[in-house]
Amino acid sequence: MNTLFASITPKKKIYAASDFHLGAPDAEQSRKREDKLLRWLNTIAPSAGGLILAGDIFDFWFEYKTVVPKGAVRLLGKLAELHAAGIPIIIFTGNHDLWMQDYLAEEIGATIYHKPVSFQIGDRKIMIGHGDGLGPGDSKFKIIKRIFLSGLNQWLFRWLHPDIGISIANKWSDRSKAKCLKNPLPFLGEMEPIFVHCKEMEATAHHDYYIFGHRHLMLNMPITENSTYINLGDWINYYSYAEINQNSVELKQFED
Repeated sequence: MNTLFASITPKKKIYAASDFHLGAPDAEQSRKREDKLLRWLNTIAPSAGGLILAGDIFDFWFEYKTVVPKGAVRLLGKLAELHAAGIPIIIFTGNHDLWMQDYLAEEIGATIYHKPVSFQIGDRKIMIGHGDGLGPGDSKFKIIKRIFLSGLNQWLFRWLHPDIGISIANKWSDRSKAKCLKNPLPFLGEMEPIFVHCKEMEATAHHDYYIFGHRHLMLNMPITENSTYINLGDWINYYSYAEINQNSVELKQFED
């Protein structure tokens, strides 16, 4: 149980967002999205007791020993500024940036998690993560993810020149996004895979809230009378985020 936010004061809130996919679909549109993110971060900074970024911040991310992908420097600078101001920053890796290691921990002071984590926030027990690979189905992706997480495969990928490796990864990502845009995944109701996973978790260990990303849908679904699944949506269509205080979680959309 992570107790980093257990003593949060009534005047402070924890903010959570996911699925920015910076870098996609091109530099111009990504920059507009990044600028909107900066405006949101400036808006929430005075009341922020913590910031949680729940995966897929980047459309692709890989850390070579001496190289990281170009872009998003304005966001990274803002996150470093928030951390310097005393705001804890937690980042979960997603399926697009699962090769994140320690660069952002060293540069901006973020705490990096690769799996869902339970937090005590005020009076509430909340599980947070990205959500990829959870629940039934999507066996093809689960196999691919195991391949991508292989230490041997990551070592082999590092031997590719960054221009080649990042180009290959971007083409893979573009093909995946094109398929999703052409055939967007529908809302599956109570068969939503992450919702099914949360129901199974709740049967063994109670959480007041389960907060995930990945599905690119804004969802607020009761699991039991005192447990709720929330999906954070994304910053492509919804510009959405969760506002967490001592007693509740509210799903909101940012408007300039």
